[in-house]
Amino acid sequence: MRISSRLLGLLLAVLLASARAWAGDVGYIRDAEIESTLRTFYTPILGAAGLDPSVVHIYIVNDPSLNSFVAGGQNIFINTGTIMRSETPNQLVGIVAHETGHIAGGHLSKLRAELANAQTAMILGMLLGVGAMVAGARSNSMDMSQVGMAALSAPQSYLQHTLLAYQRAQEEQADRAGVRFLTMTGQSAKGMYETFKHFADEVMFSSSTIDPYVQNHPMPSERMAALAEMAKTPYWDKKDPAELQFRHDMMRAKLYGFTERPGAVMRHYPATNNSIPARYARAISAYRFGDLRAAVGQIDGLIGATPSYPYFYELKGQALLEGGHPAEAIAPLRHAVELAPNPALIQITLAQALIATNNAKTADEAVPLLRAAIAKEPESGDAYEQLAMAYGRKGDLGDADLASAQAAFARGDNKTARELAARAKTRFPVGSPGWVRADDIVAFNKNLKQNPLRAGQ
Repeated sequence: MRISSRLLGLLLAVLLASARAWAGDVGYIRDAEIESTLRTFYTPILGAAGLDPSVVHIYIVNDPSLNSFVAGGQNIFINTGTIMRSETPNQLVGIVAHETGHIAGGHLSKLRAELANAQTAMILGMLLGVGAMVAGARSNSMDMSQVGMAALSAPQSYLQHTLLAYQRAQEEQADRAGVRFLTMTGQSAKGMYETFKHFADEVMFSSSTIDPYVQNHPMPSERMAALAEMAKTPYWDKKDPAELQFRHDMMRAKLYGFTERPGAVMRHYPATNNSIPARYARAISAYRFGDLRAAVGQIDGLIGATPSYPYFYELKGQALLEGGHPAEAIAPLRHAVELAPNPALIQITLAQALIATNNAKTADEAVPLLRAAIAKEPESGDAYEQLAMAYGRKGDLGDADLASAQAAFARGDNKTARELAARAKTRFPVGSPGWVRADDIVAFNKNLKQNPLRAGQ
């Protein structure tokens, strides 16, 4: 028996929302500033839900559409379009609160169980359908054969409607949980309502003519009516603190600067807007599409206005490094590492600048920087690639091969990773830490219990 391609597509959409992402169909944005801001936003919500913030990860999906979802356990995915179109931190926190409701409610595991139950019913129905068709063929009964065909198609329709109805119920539960978490942390649910109103407005036209039982969310009008009622908490009119609003505005400006063309950036942040976020977006756009020296001048102006903001120094260092001036990039990147609260990603960029100078002394400095970054980011392919280059500059071929193997493994190229790790094993004494780590990669397909990038960290 084979499930129809239409049904299979539905099941994949329901259960494997992250599969396309891991397969490379969508890209992710890694950025120290944005991740730090989001962490500030979502930590209180996770605490209210009884979840450990250190094990819940938020991924930024490079997609301009409005969307967010939970997949692969305690992982929240938010599109750049959702961040860029949010006007307040509260609107973004509302999204996180809703998705946290899915995690706290164990909805993914429950949905898998529901799928298993529905599949069992579907298989039984199909078996009955096949039996009816066989009986019809043996008796030359057209009516019996038609009954069998109907029985074959009915289980698929049943499975589709059952799963979608179950998902709609989960969305409603996540709404309620999200409002509860916001209330527990003294935050307004107004932003959550406003964000989902945007979602609803986008699908209202198409959903008005669609069977509500083939929707994987409640119908917009019904959902918004229920959410409007439950969101009217005592904190409805509470505003975000000015500091959080500033960080939110900076995050949006950065995304606009890096993801939009100059014309779009200027429409959102015209030259008449002299706010720090507007100048930030224009400086980023200038460095990406204009003259490097002019861009550095704009960034220096931002540093002069806000000298304690680490990410202006990071931007200056990144612009100089990518502009072919690694030696000049080192000083601002050092300053960014000193100021940033979670500098692992900036440490990787600083190490890249140190290595790019082709100086053995600076390559020595890059190794502990990268080791510190890898302790925080154990699956960063970029960090391992830079580490391999640093060890290569030092002539340490065993560690260079091991780091190259780890970089390949982080990229998902297990074949190359095993080959490089096997070569690294020959360069280490048997039983040494480097040999053991290399052996973990070689033997990974035989023992899937532990990710070798996390072993021994």
